[in-house]
Amino acid sequence: MDWIDSEAELEALYGAAVPAALVKVADRITPEYRPWIEAARFCVLATVGPEGTDASPRGDDGPVLRILDAHNLALPDWHGNNRIDSLRNIVRDGRVSLMLMIPGETNVVRINGRARLTADAALLAEFETRGRQPRTVTVIAVDEIYIQCARALMRAGLWTLPETRPELPSAGEILAARSRGDIDGEDYDRSWPKRAAKTLW
Repeated sequence: MDWIDSEAELEALYGAAVPAALVKVADRITPEYRPWIEAARFCVLATVGPEGTDASPRGDDGPVLRILDAHNLALPDWHGNNRIDSLRNIVRDGRVSLMLMIPGETNVVRINGRARLTADAALLAEFETRGRQPRTVTVIAVDEIYIQCARALMRAGLWTLPETRPELPSAGEILAARSRGDIDGEDYDRSWPKRAAKTLW
C-alpha cells in the first residue's frame, strides 16, 4: 500500500479549495449562523487529550448550545455515565470541535475553538431544567464557524427512515458479552427505558 505522507502529495490529488469553501468561514457567531445554533438540539463534541481523540454526542430538548455573546457558547453537561472522557480532555487540552445537526437539514454547522469548564453556581442555575442543574458547563470560545457541504448527509440518506431496521445487538447484549455475563443483558435492556426517562437531566 502506498501512503500519502505529505501535504504536497495530498494537495496534488485534490487541488485548491473552491472559493465558497473558504469565504463561508467566520471567526465569530454572525447573524446568519445564529439561527442554526439556536435550532440545533444535537451536536457531536470532539476533543483531544494525551490518550488520543474523543467524540461525544450531546443533545437537549431545546437548543443544545447557548449563545453567550458573539464569540462564546455554553454547553451544559447533563446526566451521563460519568466516564467524563470529553471533560478530562478539555481540562488537559482545550481544543474542541463541534458538529451541529438539525433533523431534516442536510447541511451541518461546524465550530472549532477552545473550551474551558466551569461549575459556576450562577451559570449552572441558568440551565436548571425540571429541578436539576448540570454539574458543569463547557464554555467554548469560537475560533471559526462554517456551514458544511450537504453531500455526506445526502449520500447517507440520514433523515430518511429505512423500510427495515438492521438487526443489531442491543446495548444489554453488548454489555453482557463484554462483562462475560456479569451484567444481565436482558435486565439491562428491560429496565433501560424507565431508567433513562428518570435521568435525562
